[in-house]
Order: sequence, then C-alpha cells, then structure tokens
Amino acid sequence: MDDRTSGPGEPRRPRSSVIAHRGASRAAPENTVLAFRRARDMGADAVELDVRRCATGELVVRHDPCVVPRAELGPDVPSLTDALDACAPMWVNVEIKNDPSEPDFDLADGVAREVAALLVARPEPRSRWLVSSFRRETTDAMRRHAPGIRVAWLCVGIPDADRDATLASLARDGYAALHPWVGAVTRELVDACHAHGLAVNVWTCDDPARTTELAAWGVDGICTNVPDVALALLR
Repeated sequence: MDDRTSGPGEPRRPRSSVIAHRGASRAAPENTVLAFRRARDMGADAVELDVRRCATGELVVRHDPCVVPRAELGPDVPSLTDALDACAPMWVNVEIKNDPSEPDFDLADGVAREVAALLVARPEPRSRWLVSSFRRETTDAMRRHAPGIRVAWLCVGIPDADRDATLASLARDGYAALHPWVGAVTRELVDACHAHGLAVNVWTCDDPARTTELAAWGVDGICTNVPDVALALLR
C-alpha cells in the first residue's frame, strides 16, 4: 500500500485500505464477478462481499436472504469460490449474513463452518481473508473452526459506556478488527480500538470529506461503493 504522512516531522504510516463494498458497486451490479473485477482494475486493496447458503446448500454471494435453489438465482449470483477467484489478488472481507430476523437464519452456524472449511482448503495465505458478521456467535463459530483466519465484529456503533468493556472482550477473544458504521465513528473510538490492538474498518463511506477525515484519524480501512474516488483522495 501507499504511505502517507500525517504532518511535518511525524512518522509515516500506511494509508487507509480502500475496501470495495460488494465490489465496485457504483460501477457494476453489486456482489457480482464483474463488480469484483472492476474493483481490482481500479486498484482497490480489498473487497467486501456477502455470503449465504441457498436452499440447495451451496455457498453463494448475495446480500438479500436466499431461500431458493441455486438454479433459480440466475447467472449473476456467483458461488463463493468464483467470487474469491475474481477478487485475486486483493484481500477479501467475507461477511457471513446470519440475521435471526431473516428466513435463512442459521442458528447452528453451519454456514460459518462451511466458510471456514472452504477458506482453509484454498492454497493461499490465510491472511488474505477477514471474516465478519453482525452476529457475534457466528464469528465466534468461525474462530473455532478456523483459528488461523482473522475475524471482525460488525456493528452500527458502541455506546460510550460500553466501549472499553466491548473492545476488551473482542481483543481477549482474538478478534482482529471492529467494523463500525460510518455515522457512529469518532476519533475517540478509533483511538480506543487501536489501544486494544484492534483494527478499524469503517462501513460504508462514499463522501469525500468524510473519507479524508477518517483517513486523518488513522482508520485502517474504508469500505466504499466508489473505490476509485477513495483511492484518488487517499493517494
């Protein structure tokens, strides 16, 4: 990655990673091979994508609930394997969609087990993967099945009163990162995460001024629908 300098006399640090949200989703349909390839061609550092299990059991990349057979999803919905292949050589944030309010909710976290097995079996460094979910039980299951693969907790935000206890708990349990919503991110949250050894990858920011502000605060990654815009700002 490129380096950036905070100011005269300050140490150089890596710039914030640009993470293409569901691929370059402003330039191509989200969560498609085309969107992932567009993100790669733009120079994005990483891709964020969503994975679910469809009704016939395959792992597919799709944001919305998936309760139909694979054959009914259409050719634009890739398998997780095809999506990961299309993202190379970028690193990938695999978000496991597992919401208790949705019809494909997986209480037993079998999807996490299957994602873990698929990622471990791929002949690539495990550092290429970062698995996240809003449901902490799901990322905990991922950690059990693939301890060598990084995990992150997705959240909207953390109340100030709970911040230190929550971050300490994530660090203690071996999490690599927190993924907060852009509207809930403060400089204090970023500093607190770093003090606990946690990276901060923010979702989802398309605003140039906010992107610049987040980068100045030292966030580790910015998830965006417009990776080309973010890259131009940060470089």
